[in-house]
Amino acid sequence: MDQDQGRLYLGSREYLVALDMHNINKEPLIIHWPATTQRKGECRMTGKGGQGECANFVRLIEPWNRTHLYTCGTGAYKPICTFINRGWRAEEYLFRLVPGNGDSGKGKCSYDPRQENAAALINGNLYAGVHVDFMGTDLAIFRTLGDRPAVRTEQYDSRWLNEPVFVKIQQIPDSSESNDDKLYFFFREKSLDGAGGASPSVLARNDDGGQRSLVNKWTTFLKARLVCSVIGSDGVETYFDELKDVFIQPTQDERNPVVYAVFSTAGSVFKGSAVCVYSMSDIRNVFNGPFSHKHGHNYQWTPYTGKIPYPRPGTCPGGTFTPGLRSTKEFSDEAVNFVRAHPLMYHSVYPIHKRPLVVRTGVDYRFTSIVVDLVDAVDGRYEVLFLGTDCGTVQKVIVLPKDTSTTEELTLEEVEVFRTPAPIKTMKISSKRQQLYVSSEMGLTQVSLHRCGVYGKACSDCCLARDPYCAWDGETCSAFSPSTKRRSRRQDIKHGDPLRQCRGFNAKVEKRLSETVQFGVEGSSTFLECQPRSPQATVKWLYQKPDGRRKVLSRDREVLKTGHGILLKSLSHADGGLYNCLATENNFKHTVARVALRILDREIVEALTSPDGPPEDQNPHHHRHPHHHPPPPSPPPHNLPPQFSSQPEIRLINQYCQSYWQKLNPNLATKRTSRRHADSQPEPAPGAPSTS
Repeated sequence: MDQDQGRLYLGSREYLVALDMHNINKEPLIIHWPATTQRKGECRMTGKGGQGECANFVRLIEPWNRTHLYTCGTGAYKPICTFINRGWRAEEYLFRLVPGNGDSGKGKCSYDPRQENAAALINGNLYAGVHVDFMGTDLAIFRTLGDRPAVRTEQYDSRWLNEPVFVKIQQIPDSSESNDDKLYFFFREKSLDGAGGASPSVLARNDDGGQRSLVNKWTTFLKARLVCSVIGSDGVETYFDELKDVFIQPTQDERNPVVYAVFSTAGSVFKGSAVCVYSMSDIRNVFNGPFSHKHGHNYQWTPYTGKIPYPRPGTCPGGTFTPGLRSTKEFSDEAVNFVRAHPLMYHSVYPIHKRPLVVRTGVDYRFTSIVVDLVDAVDGRYEVLFLGTDCGTVQKVIVLPKDTSTTEELTLEEVEVFRTPAPIKTMKISSKRQQLYVSSEMGLTQVSLHRCGVYGKACSDCCLARDPYCAWDGETCSAFSPSTKRRSRRQDIKHGDPLRQCRGFNAKVEKRLSETVQFGVEGSSTFLECQPRSPQATVKWLYQKPDGRRKVLSRDREVLKTGHGILLKSLSHADGGLYNCLATENNFKHTVARVALRILDREIVEALTSPDGPPEDQNPHHHRHPHHHPPPPSPPPHNLPPQFSSQPEIRLINQYCQSYWQKLNPNLATKRTSRRHADSQPEPAPGAPSTS
């Protein structure tokens, strides 16, 4: 994502695409970058290609400088990298490969397009967590490019890496001294006891490997366990141990960003997801703590209690604590050998407050990705989380302070971002443009961070939404900007109190609420719809007979309550009346829907809909094209039995059918408003195509 040029870069099968961040539907700039025909043939000869893998899948696009990008692809199981010229400004519309600059992608990009890898280009050096070989058995953290030597993790040593899946790479300084800068790798792997787990690993950015031991291998590599768990009422701790995504939220202190991590459960018995938040001070404390060591007759993990060599493992050369050492090649053999045998820390990293920020259990989806935005509102700054799921939706969640030591999460909305549901793979956020970019196997889409219109046209609904992006401006719920000085902007994120914020507006909304007329047939069922704008609202239905008072809907009646309304079963004439849907949130009550239910006599309806109805010569809809769809309910015929002809239900049914008919064929209503047109042309039969 290039904020300066306003472009979003996308890699796919044999194509690179540059999209306009303002509107990704604008015509993109495209580069076709296929593997050679010869290479595709060689790939198929190795037994690959059964699932289309023998192609160049672009897996890495990183900024090289102001005018060029560095990109790598699988190259039909022979990774390849090159440069892209993107120009100085977006107005140049320049986007092309630099000829003659292709080089090997080994250690930079995986061979198999299905294998996950992570990479970051920092100060001219490319750091990547990748599969290094054709068979996909050698996984490593690699450094390539730049003026420093190529370095990697120890090969085939499960104490270092055990079937890792890399998620995120981030450079985070330890102090004001640049030589103390460290790289943090976040990945999931199999622990040595066979269970799954998440790990942050750390290494010095200026690590050049050892002199006699660990030559061209990291000499500062350490890792720890990242814990995200909940404790049940029975005291049993349940772990979310499969790391899915990590988002690093910068703060004013660049040494202490906030780490957000999405986890899910690995098994199928207990399905759930969680978001845990970690502080860098807690992570550093673990890496400065005791090392894990297997000891005793049971060969159990224990804290290492022996002498720690100098410099302490994980320390950067030339930094605050080692000013006299210019390179890791000057480290003692004792220090290097200790790192080789003890890469794991004894203590685990626990989240802030020792519990997850967001938990979802007992649901049919899992979280897959996360981005976070810090939003300034009238009453403070709030964290807003955008959480992608494996069912193709994005949940917008706000974190609210409960007291000095605890917080609570509130789901503002859930958006289906693709027409065909597909698991969300990645998300990028642009606070500058107020846009969220979401990708899946189906494609890429953009979503506005604020969708204030979904909260309705009432001040109370806007206030109860508690969305820091939105505020009531006196007429509508619209996007809020902290720079706006208008006193009429009403917003209450912390408490969501419309009684205080919306004085004078609430009564107007109640008056504007229209009454909906709905018909039901005696003995059948009918559904009364009511869906409050806020998912946190509780709903209560009030029932009022034409000559009675409003009262709470009796539980004795055959009523099925759902999240979208109520289903009334086995209707009788006594069920007719006025139904009010009352929503309550934060002690504020307001009517969401008002439905007047009228019950139709079953005998009359059966007579009207009977196949032995009016004769064919009196049925105006008998003669129609055989391929026409069945028409909607038509006005009642005039040849009803005498006992029904004077019933008031006939008029009601006629009103209902006419309104339903006009909904399906609005052109008919337009024609009827013009008498001249109606006199000059025959009226089309119901369901007939419009001729206008």
